[in-house]
Amino acid sequence: MQAVVNQPWRTHLAKRCAVALIGALLAVGAIAAPKVIKKVPPEFPREAAQKGIANGSVKAELTIGADGTVTDVKILEAEPKRVFDKAVIAALKEWKYEGTGEKQTAEVKLVFRNED
Repeated sequence: MQAVVNQPWRTHLAKRCAVALIGALLAVGAIAAPKVIKKVPPEFPREAAQKGIANGSVKAELTIGADGTVTDVKILEAEPKRVFDKAVIAALKEWKYEGTGEKQTAEVKLVFRNED
C-alpha cells in the first residue's frame, strides 16, 4: 500500500503551468476573441465630408466589462488622424459583447467610405 503525501508544490506548479499556458495561447491567438452580439456602425462625420475627406480608417482597443458592455475605447491608429475618432468612440461604446464574467480587451478596425 502506498501512502498519500500532501505535496503543495505540485498544486503550485500546476497553477503556474496553467497560467503560462493561457498566456502562451493568448499570445498566439489560440483563445477565441470576444464574441460581438450587437454592432452599431459609426456615422460618417459631416465635418469630414465638408473638408472633402472621402475615406479613412481607425484601429481601436476596447475594454469590455464582465457583462459584455464596452467600458472604454482607446484609439490606436487613425488615418487621417483625429477625423473619425469621435464617431468611432461613440459607436463602439454602443457595441455589446457576450459577457464572460471577466474583463476583456479586443481590437477592431473600422473603415470609412463616403459614398455620396
